[in-house]
Amino acid sequence: MEIPAVLAWILVISGFWSLIVWPQFLRRVMRDPRARDDAGKATKFLTVHVVLVAVSMVLGAATAGIGMAALLG
Repeated sequence: MEIPAVLAWILVISGFWSLIVWPQFLRRVMRDPRARDDAGKATKFLTVHVVLVAVSMVLGAATAGIGMAALLG
């Protein structure tokens, strides 16, 4: 299947957007008082958000990779 260049660029931009935005979000979450309990241990709030960010970044990298492959291939 061939992807038109315009759509490939959208994939690349979308992928890089995820790779730029999600780490910023994680930094804010980690500073949130709900991220750690009184003993300094990670809460479910932090755990869920770390998983969300990790999955989103993997999908962002895959999206950018697919777009780059379409542009180069």
